[in-house]
Amino acid sequence: MYAARIQDLPDAETIQSLSGPEIMRGILDGILPGPPMAQTLGYDLYAVEPGRVTFRGTPQFHVMNPMGTVHGGWYGAVLDSAMACAIMTEVPRGNTYTTLEYKVNLIRAIPPGTEVECIGVVSHAGRSTGVAQGEIRGVADGRLYATGSTTCIIMALNGGTG
Repeated sequence: MYAARIQDLPDAETIQSLSGPEIMRGILDGILPGPPMAQTLGYDLYAVEPGRVTFRGTPQFHVMNPMGTVHGGWYGAVLDSAMACAIMTEVPRGNTYTTLEYKVNLIRAIPPGTEVECIGVVSHAGRSTGVAQGEIRGVADGRLYATGSTTCIIMALNGGTG
């Protein structure tokens, strides 16, 4: 797990000079820091392919709700990361993106300490929108814990091609 600090994050000019795939590959290769939120919540970028991103994590006590189960917000954060970053692999240089909406379906509780994999896959990436789906599954047994879907807006930055 990386330990990025706010002063370690690249400036906007550096980020805007890279394409989405270059940013994602840079994070995976350790050249660019990942989002600090992922460290807080206990998940990391695991794999990057065009239109597909995988995060892995093991939810621990600090992400549990008062009932002693993994908080639904953890599922949402990991799914949003995987699905939106999958879309990011399709975003050209000079553009950015952000999540417009996402939906999460919790299938079953993740037992604390269970390593899970969250895969986001793009179904559409156009000039102005991207759509992706995601799943959270157990690494050891492939058991399905949650599914999700997202729509992201893709926007041109300072004369980008969007």
